[in-house]
Amino acid sequence: MVVKIYGHAIAPTVRLVAGGEHKTPAFKQFQPFGQVPYIDDDGFILYESRAICRYLAKKYEEQGTLNLVPKDTKGEALFEQAVSIEASNFHPFVSGLASRRLLRSCCLNTEERHQGMETDETKVTVLLDNLNAKLSAYEVILGRQPYLAGEYITLADLFHLPYGTVAIEELGYDVLQDKPNVARWWKEISSRPAWQAVKNGA
Repeated sequence: MVVKIYGHAIAPTVRLVAGGEHKTPAFKQFQPFGQVPYIDDDGFILYESRAICRYLAKKYEEQGTLNLVPKDTKGEALFEQAVSIEASNFHPFVSGLASRRLLRSCCLNTEERHQGMETDETKVTVLLDNLNAKLSAYEVILGRQPYLAGEYITLADLFHLPYGTVAIEELGYDVLQDKPNVARWWKEISSRPAWQAVKNGA
């Protein structure tokens, strides 16, 4: 049985679950917001990348890293806390940096850039300042434990990879400087073979 992933291969959110059509009526039949990705698992349609990841981790839990979504009450609570940390304190800033630099430079033509659509360096600076401040809190957390939810890696750690890779590795923002615990954690999660297999396009 094959799970089909619908989206753009280079899109960070597609990389998370693998790996202009998404605005068509045919696509919106399955993803009403016209966003990527969604999956078709033998007729079961699911969208939103984090929901897809949870679903796949639970369905195929015996085939990969165990307990990516913890089952015990306290472990699950710490996992949900870590998921909220990523969603509130990491994703908004790295996705903002990615959209302002990488996606616009790839998708906008010269005329659009001359019409004021080019990167706003002031906003980039604000995003970087906020990201650095948030990662200082990460430094404290990761100085106490190896992963965001505790002693074991979970999806909460892996959710950082798509946009984090764009910001840190592809765009070269040096946000790990003077944060040895964050740097250690990032090196570990970003060097996982499963991520290396899809990071450049699912």
